[in-house]
Amino acid sequence: MVKATLCHKIETKMTTTTFDPAMAAGYSEITTKTSILKRSLSWCEAQQKDRLLWLGISLSAHGCIITPLTVMAVLLAGTNMYLFIIAIVSMGASLVTNLAALPTKITIPVFILSTLVDIAIIFSCVFIGLDIAKTYI
Repeated sequence: MVKATLCHKIETKMTTTTFDPAMAAGYSEITTKTSILKRSLSWCEAQQKDRLLWLGISLSAHGCIITPLTVMAVLLAGTNMYLFIIAIVSMGASLVTNLAALPTKITIPVFILSTLVDIAIIFSCVFIGLDIAKTYI
């Protein structure tokens, strides 16, 4: 009988020492979600090994495709000097960040932002052109 009471005492002690209040019935694990901005910046940092590729894409895309199209759209829409200056500054921002050999976590977002600025300029030139065309019709 002594063993039964001894085991009972040990079992009682074990339940009090192994009780974890964090694992109570109402426990739920909190999961954190990373924001899109944080995920995109971490992706840009991971592209550091391909920095030369991004330099080539940025310079060739802006210098040969995007900026000439933007300048042509500005000239066809009536040569708005403000839009022309914004287009050139947009290309300059991408050019300066790449020639300064900044990390890809800076150069890729600047390239994307400057491309979006050029696309916005092209859309505004289309709407300006449509407005000018309405006056002549």
